[in-house]
Amino acid sequence: QVQLVESGGGLVQAGGSLRLSCAAAGTIFSIYRMGWYRRAPGKQRELVAVITGTRNTNYADSVKGRFTISRDDALNTVYLQMNSLRPEDTAVYYCNADVTDVRRGVHYAMNYWGNGTLVTVSS
Repeated sequence: QVQLVESGGGLVQAGGSLRLSCAAAGTIFSIYRMGWYRRAPGKQRELVAVITGTRNTNYADSVKGRFTISRDDALNTVYLQMNSLRPEDTAVYYCNADVTDVRRGVHYAMNYWGNGTLVTVSS
């Protein structure tokens, strides 16, 4: 099994910055796509940013130019650098990853979610 553990959320004033981290733990063989999603109060979960193993990235229009996604494959970790934060960025941010792990010599390719980390941006 694989666990995704997020960190870095918190309270910040509008215009400020935060950096989220998500580390994948387990008997990991490879990680293809890693990404961040968010769910704001009263809204559905939405894509924020994704990055593939070849470093292709995709961002929601609302965060382009403000957020940057990156990954460190040696640490099985994905980051989300969030700058120029706005009150509308307030949400629970979830890490997501397509992971192949190894259990008793068998490879399993599955999609995993973290438990989420709260980001609150005050005006």
